[in-house]
Amino acid sequence: MARAPIIESFFEKDSSTFTHLVRDPRSRACAVVDPAVAFDPVSGAVDTTPVCQVIDRIRDAGLNVKWILETHVHADHLSGAAPLRAELGGQIVIGRRIDEVARSFDTVFPAASLYENSAPFDRLVAEGDVLPLGSLEIRVIETPGHTPACVTYVVGDAAFVGDTLFMPDTGSARCDFPGGCAETLYVSIRKILSLPDDVRLFMCHDYATGGRAHSCETTVGEEKAHNIHVGAGTGREDFIAQRIARDKTLSLPRLFIPSIQVNLRAGETPPKEVNGVSYLKLPLNVYGTRRGE
Repeated sequence: MARAPIIESFFEKDSSTFTHLVRDPRSRACAVVDPAVAFDPVSGAVDTTPVCQVIDRIRDAGLNVKWILETHVHADHLSGAAPLRAELGGQIVIGRRIDEVARSFDTVFPAASLYENSAPFDRLVAEGDVLPLGSLEIRVIETPGHTPACVTYVVGDAAFVGDTLFMPDTGSARCDFPGGCAETLYVSIRKILSLPDDVRLFMCHDYATGGRAHSCETTVGEEKAHNIHVGAGTGREDFIAQRIARDKTLSLPRLFIPSIQVNLRAGETPPKEVNGVSYLKLPLNVYGTRRGE
């Protein structure tokens, strides 16, 4: 049986985001998966409290950050990867197809130029890559569909799936962002569900469906049996049809526009203007227009 890492999860309630601290039980080595900060789009205020809680825990435990693992470019919250690296070091990691994500958003935000010579991330990973974590290994599985660059990180008996899957009563990721694909997502989910039934799956988000408590951990077996989108043997065509239909009912996430601009930069804010202030852009008439009254 695969060795179990020590995992602590931290919840950012405004975006319902979980950040996971993954520790090797035999050394001080650790990794952080999907660190987040809070953001107020009205005032432009960035609140680093969520990632600072993780930083404080790492310091209190005397741990050494090796990797800051992004499962994908998040479109619903701002990444805390950059402030985490600034405080504690470590390399920021994301899937190798991140340049495709940047190009897919280029008509909204001209971000592809960030990737012409080198990516803002420290390391780009592909299917089968292995990252050392003390006595453990982090194995990379490419799981596109939500975005082209989505990856799942497998550490011992645990897998961190980002937005590819949610808790069984919530289902699966949307596929209507640029570069998304429902058919590709189905294939990726089946890759995850081919892991042993007792593998623990850790979510990036949970929305407390039906008023239950927020939760971020389930298992492959539970997802196979009960996931409302892919459980109980749901076939490819049925999944694609229901996923496309569901996506047509969804609005853009509240933090979509600021998140993309920051997260394509590995959590860094845009360069400061001559007045010393960093600004986020608001594209006009890209996602629809509205007539005046």
